[in-house]
Parts: sequence; structure tokens; C-alpha cells
Amino acid sequence: MKFKLSVLLLVALAFQVSAQSDRWQQRAKYQMEIDFDAVNHRYKGIQKLVYTNNSPDTLQKVFYHLYLNAFQPGSQMDVRSRSISDPDPRVKDRISKLSPSEIGYEKVLSLKQNGKALKYEVVGTILEVTLNEKILPKSQHTFDMEFEAQVPLQIRRTGRANAEGIDYSMAQWYPKMSEYDYEGWHANPYIAREFHGIWGDFDVKITMDAAYTIAGTGYLQNPDKIGHGYSTKNVSHKPGDRLTWHFVAPEVHDFMWAADRDYQHDVVKVDDKLDLHFFYQTDTLANVWKQMQPLAVRAFKIMNEQFGRYPYKQYSVIQGGDGGMEYPMATLITGRLNLHALTSVTVHESIHSWFQGLLATNESKYPWMDEGFTTYAQNIVMAELFPAKGDPQRNSTNSYRALVKSGAEEPLTTHADHYNTNKAYSVASYNKGAVFLNQLNYIMGKEAFQRGMKRYFNEWKFKHPNPTDLKRIMEKESGLELDWFWENFVGTTKTIDYSIREVVANAGKTDVVLERIGQMPMPLDVVVSYKDGTQENFYIPLEIMRGEKNEKWYSKTTQLADWGWTYPEYSFTIDRNVADIQMIVIDPSQRLADLDLDNNVWPPTASKTTPRFKAAKVK
Repeated sequence: MKFKLSVLLLVALAFQVSAQSDRWQQRAKYQMEIDFDAVNHRYKGIQKLVYTNNSPDTLQKVFYHLYLNAFQPGSQMDVRSRSISDPDPRVKDRISKLSPSEIGYEKVLSLKQNGKALKYEVVGTILEVTLNEKILPKSQHTFDMEFEAQVPLQIRRTGRANAEGIDYSMAQWYPKMSEYDYEGWHANPYIAREFHGIWGDFDVKITMDAAYTIAGTGYLQNPDKIGHGYSTKNVSHKPGDRLTWHFVAPEVHDFMWAADRDYQHDVVKVDDKLDLHFFYQTDTLANVWKQMQPLAVRAFKIMNEQFGRYPYKQYSVIQGGDGGMEYPMATLITGRLNLHALTSVTVHESIHSWFQGLLATNESKYPWMDEGFTTYAQNIVMAELFPAKGDPQRNSTNSYRALVKSGAEEPLTTHADHYNTNKAYSVASYNKGAVFLNQLNYIMGKEAFQRGMKRYFNEWKFKHPNPTDLKRIMEKESGLELDWFWENFVGTTKTIDYSIREVVANAGKTDVVLERIGQMPMPLDVVVSYKDGTQENFYIPLEIMRGEKNEKWYSKTTQLADWGWTYPEYSFTIDRNVADIQMIVIDPSQRLADLDLDNNVWPPTASKTTPRFKAAKVK
């Protein structure tokens, strides 16, 4: 049955990939056999990689990632952490202090292409390989490798004996072929940022002491032999026994696993198509993990409904790592947290399955399209799981505003590895990325935006979309021209700041003058609340949108003439006496990421602590 399901999934996915005629995808088929020595924290591996070049290009070289080499004194990750002004507190100078028995490494012992030995050079975390035989377009080549590796002390994401006592977090642990796409090779050195990988299939066998429970990517093929919570049968092992765990993972771009001698393994169903697996130590907060599990089920149901169906039949939430990190079909998360925090990190990392696991944008180049979109969806899901008043995106917007005011902001076009500070990277990628989607919601209207997000997922999963691919989807769903928004909000650090400059009585009517203070143009909703309890939204489109949104957010909307973005001021007239007006507010929905809210309200608020928007009765 598992074989049939895998075949059907691969056929469906192959059709999805081929349906996008102008976006080819490379293919990688990995077979690995790992012999793990838990006494010395080392392992030997045999890897067979069948690589298919679906590009129109002839390849002269290939590159592998050797991520574990980053955990050595003097590595680029080490030096970067010791030279940046605000180092990650989990890293700091810890790599520089590792002893030879504590470092990580991957050593390639032999490498062959189609049976013939190859020349290669190790350059930090990259293996540069000179081919004997060019890889022609539409051709398939086989690479056979023997390697050995040592697991470092836990520093960042991967390693052994972390602060919570997890034995092994095995992320970025094997020689991994770099991605080659329409932009070329992406053989970036590893400095603890983001990733980009080839779509492929993994067949992995891991042999180690039977005392360990293994969790990770893929479907276990021999559960009745393994036990450890994977089988309904009573399976026991003698001390000193070694087990070979056999995992198969179809159509993923990475493979992660973790092992611990004290894991509790629970399985909970989302529905008849999806099981959630939970691996955690029972001596931590086992009761909190039990409480979190039904919330995780609800989170997957919300995501399936609002953003698109998770296509695999399994997802694993694994205690390990040093915070939270996403991988295909699984995540490593910190385990010793209260219920809200544990749920939040589980929700965030599992939502990555949509934006990184399935859409798989190059998150090194566009981290905001992964971390930011995940944060946006996390804010929505958490607001349903833990209801609270106010805009669920408020914290992300406030974090973005604080970054702008600090003067440390850099454009979203900055590569993840190249931000000047960790703060600028984190706030831009996570929070400004979320704000980006909230601004789209405001520009397009909620209904068109939600349709666009689902269409984006369904059309671009398994295809590595870029920012323009998203823009075209949103333009088709909204009927608007949106390049101006991408150019300004992504490509620059221009900010949004509008004000109600003047409200003047005029022969029984009221003239309103608005001012654009910031350099970032936006359409506006200006809501007028009258003293008789009614309200009216004056909607002002931008001329360069070449259209208007269709949104039923307010009880009454009057559409005004377009605002040409070069004009700093805009005037309109309300057909009511100024004495009839209780309040005028720019965007009471609070989606607009306006930097200064004090000048968005008329009459000016007497105190900054006074609630500004309670009089605007948003429908």
C-alpha cells in the first residue's frame, strides 16, 4: 500500500512540475546507508545519487554542501559569529572553543561519476567537483560516494548532547548536492542561515544501537521490526542490539533525523490522510506536550482550509535542536516550554511545510517569502487557537516599525547571509515579510488576497517560486497592477506615513486634506464616523494600481478619484457639516503599516494612551 501511495504521489507531483512549462526542476534520487557509532559520535556512509539534469544547460562541475564542516574553529560560521555586532547568543564564540573531539566534519573518502573516480576539493563547507563527463541537458548521471563524519557538540540546529539532553539532532548531516536552477548554482557557504535544495527522493538506512528511538523525515518501512512506537505490535530488543531503520521520503528537498534514548513517541490523527508524530522526553514537560497535541491538529486543519492541503501522510514534531527549525515532513524544536510557547513554535515550524517544505522558494535569497509568510500564517492560526483582541498581525507590524526607527533596516532584496546585523535579518525576514502580506491584504482586499494565497500554493508547490511568480498570481486574482508595491516595499526601505493634515468647514460641507509624508505610496481607506452613529469609508485608489479593490469591510464605501503617487497632498469633500463628524481615521482596520499613527486621526488624540479606533465601527 505504501509503495502504491508513493507511486501515485510521484505521478501527481511529476505532472505538477511539468505543468509549468517555463520552470524546469533538477532531480536527485538519494540512496544512503549509514553505520552510526554512538560511542564515538561518528558515522560512515555510502551514498548513491542519481542526478537528472532537466535544465537546458551543460554542466561542467557540480557542488556538494558539507555543512558539518562549519562547526570547526576558524570556519566562516565561526568568524562571522565573532565579528558581527550582535551575534546569535546560541553561537557567539562557542565554535572557536571546540576541541578536536567536539568539532563537526564530513570527509569524502571516494567519489565516482558513472563508475569513474573524480577529482574534488574541499573548500570549507563546499565540495567542488570537476567532472570527468559533462552532464548534458536531459541526461542522468550516477554519483557514488563514501564518506565519514563526526557529530559536533550542539551549537546551532545540528549536533549532540544539547542543552535539553537530546542525544542527536541530525540536520544538515550528509553530503548534499547543491541546487542548480534558472539562476545557476547556489553553492553558498554555510554560516547558520537558510537553505535551498533539489527536489528528490530519499531512501535512507540508518544502523545504530537499538536503545535509540529515531524520528525524522520520511516513512519508516520496517515498523514491525523496529517498534519504538511505530508498530502496534509489542517489539522488544536486547541490550547491545543494533537496528537498521529504513526510511523512504518521496518528493522532498532534504532529509533530517534525530535520535534519543528517552523519547516518548505519540501518534495523533489529523484526519484519515494525515498522522502527526510527537517525540519528546518524558522527564521534561510531558503533560504540556500532551496538551499541545490537539492544538497542533487544529493548526493543520486551519492551514489545510485556508492555504492548501498538506500532501504527505505524516509530519513529526521532534524535541531537539536549539529553538525551532523546519525540515521536510518534520521539525526540531525546543521542548521545555509552557503550553503557549510550545504551541507557538510547533505552529510556526509546521507552517514552514507550506512555504518552505512545499513551495520551497530559495530561502537564502528570499528569506522573507518563507519566514515572513510563515509568521503571517502563524499569527492567524495562533489567534484562533488562543483568541485575543486586536489585529493578529499587530506584533509583526510593531516590530517592523521599531526596526525602521532604529535605522538598521536593510531592503528585503538582501541575501540572508549578507545582512549587516542579525537584528536586521530577523525583523526583515520574519516580521517585514509578514507585514508584506498584510499590506497585500489591504491593497487587494481580503477575499481576493485569500484566493491568491491558495492559488499561489496550488500552482507553485514543488516548483521553487520567486517573488515575481507570487506577484503575477496576485495580479490575476485582484485585477490590479502590483509591480509598484514590489519595487518599493521589497526593493527599498521606503516607508508608509500618511496624515490627516487639515479638516475645514466649507459652506455646510467639510474639506479634508491628506498628506503623504513617507516615500512609499499606498491606496487609502479613510473612515468617517458621524455623531448619529453612522460611518462612511472614502476609498482612494492609487493611479498606478490601474484598478480598485473590491472589499466589503465597511458598511458604506464611497470611491474617490485616483491619487497620483507623485502628489504629496490629496483633497476631497464630505457632503456633511463638520459639526456632524465625530472622528476621521486613516485605516481603522490597522492593516496599513503606517509609521506614525498619531497623525492618522482627526481630531488629534488628546493622549497617546487613548484608544484611537474604537469609534470606527468596522464591519
